[in-house]
Amino acid sequence: MIFTIFAKNKLTLKHPFWLFLFFSTFSIFSQEKYPQDYFRSPLNIPTILSGTFGELRSNHFHSGIDIKTQGKEGLNIYAAADGYVSRIKVAQFGFGKAIYINHPNGFTTVYAHLSKYADEIEKYIKKVQYQKENYQTGNLFFKKDKFPVSKGDIIAFSGDSGSSGAPHLHYEIRNTKTEHIINPLLFGLKVDDTTPPIIQALKVYALENDSRVNNQNKSFILPLKKDGKTAYSTNQITASGNIGFGIKTIDLLDKATNNNGIYSLEMQVNGKPIYYHDVETFSFDESKYINLHIDYPHYKKYRKKYQKTYKERANKLSTYKNLVNSGKINIENGFNYTISIIVKDFKGNTSSLKIPVLGKKSNPIFSSPKDTTAYKIIAQNFHRFKKRNVTIAFPKNTFYDDLFLDFKVDKGVAKIHNPTIPLDKSFTLTFNVSKYSETEKKQLYIANLANSKYPRYQYTRKKDSIFYTTTKILGNYSLVSDTQKPKVNVLYFKNNQWITKRNTIKVKISDIGSGIKDYRATIDGEWVLMEYNHKKGILTYNFSDKKLVGSKHIFKIVVSDNVGNTNTLSTTFFKKQVN
Repeated sequence: MIFTIFAKNKLTLKHPFWLFLFFSTFSIFSQEKYPQDYFRSPLNIPTILSGTFGELRSNHFHSGIDIKTQGKEGLNIYAAADGYVSRIKVAQFGFGKAIYINHPNGFTTVYAHLSKYADEIEKYIKKVQYQKENYQTGNLFFKKDKFPVSKGDIIAFSGDSGSSGAPHLHYEIRNTKTEHIINPLLFGLKVDDTTPPIIQALKVYALENDSRVNNQNKSFILPLKKDGKTAYSTNQITASGNIGFGIKTIDLLDKATNNNGIYSLEMQVNGKPIYYHDVETFSFDESKYINLHIDYPHYKKYRKKYQKTYKERANKLSTYKNLVNSGKINIENGFNYTISIIVKDFKGNTSSLKIPVLGKKSNPIFSSPKDTTAYKIIAQNFHRFKKRNVTIAFPKNTFYDDLFLDFKVDKGVAKIHNPTIPLDKSFTLTFNVSKYSETEKKQLYIANLANSKYPRYQYTRKKDSIFYTTTKILGNYSLVSDTQKPKVNVLYFKNNQWITKRNTIKVKISDIGSGIKDYRATIDGEWVLMEYNHKKGILTYNFSDKKLVGSKHIFKIVVSDNVGNTNTLSTTFFKKQVN
């Protein structure tokens, strides 16, 4: 009963000194572990961040830093140190155009959301794309002698490719051997930051059936008071049993208005540390546990992220250190507690929150009803349930905890619990479509109905009378029919028009049903590379890719959606060859 001792003795050790010693030692150790002058900045402009390492993203922690490019594309991107290009990948989503450089000191730097590569690399990538007749290259791996680089060489140009919200450079540093991602700021990259984190909100949780907070056996938001620039507090609460907290907090850096993530989160009980989490390093495999690190149900309902200051049983994140009772606080009757939550950014700017707690036994005035349905999930077992024409199958350990699952089929809609429960694995959702004709089957797909106005296409596999999909999202699903072909329009010129001065052909495409699946463009019957900006729905072909023969040319594009509806556009243009 460690917290009982804390409460009675009110602490006899001078813990601030030990905390100072711990963090001073950690700072020195980090500088020894990570070289401070080996890597240069990948840009020749001030390093201003729009995203920090480890900040909370959808279903993952941010694996790098996002460096602002002054709202521009085409800025020079430089090799951070000597090495060689070990991998290149061009993808429609995710990192978009990315380049990986291995360095002799055992680290790899990654540069993503690029607009194009340096000339020699760009020519190689274009050759691969034309050979494959595909914009997406997959991972291309290279040996040391293919593309060696020196520190400061131009390797690419900044852009907005992939799943990027605006032009910027996503920059990472990884351990080459283990692939663990490491905070790039630990390598001496300088960022101006004199602003402490902002604590926006606080939640308290009654963590067990017999736990109580203000006579309640549930979670709720506690109002905050601002006691100074960096100090916050709440009114006293009463509690008993195991309780926990969740905090909503952001960090602001100098010269930027972006809401960025913090570096570390600590909690103390009467001055004794019981919880600590930071974003020094983590692996891609564990990033999914963000959904246990945050209050996932609250996020799914309100799109607001609260970081818990306690660790869930199934959470395997390696970023926690020196936890006591997993950060859960056992409140005993008759004792006073001061809970302190300490938030820091990478530069050490600090904000803190104090919560006074009085241990008081009570019966609940409000309590959550017990959840019981016919579908009991034992997390470590495989489960399959069938209702009408719908079957759902959950592999072992799909769920983090046992639960009673809500499952019903009503008017063609499969209602599978609700999306506030995070899953560790994908489950299989199957529809029997034997009642439909072959023509109807071709136009059907499985859709997520989270947005009832715009059903979201789920990758649908079709096999005779069975349609199925796999997903990690609970919620409502249905079969939806798509009978409309995609829309295709050439921009900025008309049929039979001279376009000698134009450097590109641009095409606007869209689909209101199952969504765009594929497109294929040709000029005079030969495949041409069109880059797809899915955020704007615009395809672009650059005439510098190929030398055209003659002045009259036929441009043709075929666009298909996810159920096979196609639209073909063909147009004639005239263009003189300019040397």
